[in-house]
Amino acid sequence: TRANRRCVCLCVQDPKLRDVLGFGKGDNAEGKLVTVVYGHDLVNISYLNFQAMQEDTAKIWTDELFTLATNILSQNASRHTFLNKAYTKLKLQVNQDGKIPVKNILKMFSDKKRVETALEQCGLVNNRAEGIKPDDFTWEAFQKFLDSLCLRPEIQSIFEESGSKRKPFISLDQLMDFINRRQRDSRLNEVLYPPLKREQVRQIMEKYETNASQLERDQISLQAFSRYLGGEENSIVPSERLDIIDDMNQPLSHYFINSSHNTYLTVGQLTGLSSVEMYRQVLLTGCRCIELDCWKGRPQDEEPYITHGFTMTTEIPFKEVIEAIAESAFKTSPYPLILSFENHVDSAKQQAKMAEYCRTIFGDALLIDPLEKYPLVPGQLLPSPQEMMGKILIKNKKKHHHHRPSSSGSIRRRELEGRSSPNNGERRRLAASFAVACRAENVTSLLCPSCLVVKSGTASSEVNATEEMSTLVNYIEPVKFKSFEVANKRRKFFEMSSLVETKGMDTLKSFPNEFVEYNKNQLSRIYPKGTRVDSSNYMPQLFWNVGCQMVALNFQTLDLPMQLNMGVFEYNGHSGYLLKPEFMRRTDKHFDPFTENIVDGIVANTVKIKVISGQFLSDKKVGVYVEVDMFGLPADTKRKYRTKTSNGNSLDPVWDDEMFVFNKVVLPTLASLRIAVFEENGKFIGHRILPVSAIRPGYHYINLKNELNQPLLLPSLLVYTEAQDYIPNEHQGKNTTLTAALCSFAPHNTLESLDSANFKPTTLKSNIVKTKISMSFFIIKQVGEILNTRGVQKKSIHIRIAIQALPIQNRFIEFQKSIFFYRMATAATWEK
Repeated sequence: TRANRRCVCLCVQDPKLRDVLGFGKGDNAEGKLVTVVYGHDLVNISYLNFQAMQEDTAKIWTDELFTLATNILSQNASRHTFLNKAYTKLKLQVNQDGKIPVKNILKMFSDKKRVETALEQCGLVNNRAEGIKPDDFTWEAFQKFLDSLCLRPEIQSIFEESGSKRKPFISLDQLMDFINRRQRDSRLNEVLYPPLKREQVRQIMEKYETNASQLERDQISLQAFSRYLGGEENSIVPSERLDIIDDMNQPLSHYFINSSHNTYLTVGQLTGLSSVEMYRQVLLTGCRCIELDCWKGRPQDEEPYITHGFTMTTEIPFKEVIEAIAESAFKTSPYPLILSFENHVDSAKQQAKMAEYCRTIFGDALLIDPLEKYPLVPGQLLPSPQEMMGKILIKNKKKHHHHRPSSSGSIRRRELEGRSSPNNGERRRLAASFAVACRAENVTSLLCPSCLVVKSGTASSEVNATEEMSTLVNYIEPVKFKSFEVANKRRKFFEMSSLVETKGMDTLKSFPNEFVEYNKNQLSRIYPKGTRVDSSNYMPQLFWNVGCQMVALNFQTLDLPMQLNMGVFEYNGHSGYLLKPEFMRRTDKHFDPFTENIVDGIVANTVKIKVISGQFLSDKKVGVYVEVDMFGLPADTKRKYRTKTSNGNSLDPVWDDEMFVFNKVVLPTLASLRIAVFEENGKFIGHRILPVSAIRPGYHYINLKNELNQPLLLPSLLVYTEAQDYIPNEHQGKNTTLTAALCSFAPHNTLESLDSANFKPTTLKSNIVKTKISMSFFIIKQVGEILNTRGVQKKSIHIRIAIQALPIQNRFIEFQKSIFFYRMATAATWEK
């Protein structure tokens, strides 16, 4: 950081020290410094400084280290890769004799006695006081040690289930059947995602099987099979889901946007440090909307500052925050960054200074003028994240010509809503006394409304904007929310509203459908209620369910809501933008977020998970248990399944008994599965957030992460999952009937033969063919095709044929089946 580097630079002012470090006269000492910032959360961080001999060397190291630290594939690597990292860590930590200390290995695992026994069985060491020669500590020796440490009977059971029948191997065909039958997602289309062929399975065998003679016989051993289960081909979520896969060309209102509340705070809302560094750290997580509470500076310097008004939190200079934002704005995500200003600066001069800082420090990155294709007029949709890549957008109240002009260099402040509230000094005194006398969790119940300035109170005291600040506002103009009816009449999609969570919840309960419709075109922001003085968070899922884009949370508190937020926004390349489900974007679709029924056009899922075993869950000998939760629509949210507590075993506990079933997940694209591990006393060990729509069925390892969503080195779970399309009980018996009807289709089938199979066209339109299928569990889904149809003067008509079936013997009706509906269309009589 800038302040940290300044301290380091002071150390190199001594002439002799400068000579030793290679600094000449006029050298840029700061340019040769590399600062590594690290920590397990965003607040308690440490700094490690290095000095390079040349500036270009420092830049190379900085760029490469940052790339390694933020590599999303590395953070979600395979089980095999994390074991290799643990091995490398042990091998590089040698003592003065050049040997690997046994104590380092003992520290890594919970059961010291079992570790010593395993080391002896592998011939690595006979005496605990001795070290291990690095040449003896090979990767193969480490794997053998792990096999001796944990016998893994559950892997043996899976191997036998795959066809070994107590033989030490399975054949290539048996492995292919296991992969295609057990491990393949039945929800995938077989044309786009075909089952593996023999040559592909053979490549997998060659990668993991080290015994050449078995490869010659097309066989794979138990050890190689075990390595495959922990390999990159068998991850619980496909690696491509971690990349940017969403369409980033939709209007801004069509995305969930990773958002922060009171970004500058490091602890609670009443006392504690404000920090410039928090802006850097929050931006590096991929956050795309950060908050700046701006206040008027003192007469001696007239520099605006940022703090939580009317509290005992410290102040930080506005300019330094803008500089920090400029440094880190697009390091993690290239997509637009929104600065949410809460502006209390009632000085025209200082507002002009704020605007000037934004212009000069952000430079071309600051979006000042609206894009030519997207004028600020009623009915115009917002530009897309793709079209605003690398741009910073300002959210600040805007001056309109009907506002009264300011006079004598100041701006008339809106009166506070609570006339009886204490003055600023009294507020600070009360806040300080309560903070000292009460624990954070008890403050809320003790403070009276007149003594506590909640967020909505300070927001209402925002001042009118000057011309200089107004010119910076375009697509994110905040207005007071009046009603959905008023918003529908105005149709100014560049206007957005912020709602405190309580107001948002009332609106959600009273007008859920209208809330969804509003969020299709306009932005909404939700923020925590003011009584959350301990900086706790509300569950963001509640507001994602109605399409709210900016659901702002306290990033300094890594509670369950924040963990969910971190896990969900890890996907789509850590971009901070997630495309909302289609029905939340299309104006011709309507949705009730409280529905418990299957939604037209949406395929519900059934999700099952069995927690089989755990590996190296803690370095303490303690009992552990696993919880499995589902977060989504109210009908989908289930909390919580829980395994039994292991009997003092955190090294390799085995459960492998109960299947946890989420029978009907109405909206899979908005649902997440959380698997979390705890010690017997409830202490958190690690967890993982998985999008339901991306979960792979079969046997998989889940590598655990900490509260900040950073990967843990060793802790993992072996699970068995099933994810398939939901079939109502009354339709379970129709699978074979439907399969027979489809299999009877031949290329020469005509409309008449389709009629005999009970497929009846109901309407034919030039833009869409809708077919009503007698089996009600078929769902219309879009598949666009350009077809040259006859009967319309050879005119090319855009027909969107849409058929997607619920599981028929664990597979979809494939895209090629649409050819039959094409034939149905061409056989029909068309009207112009």
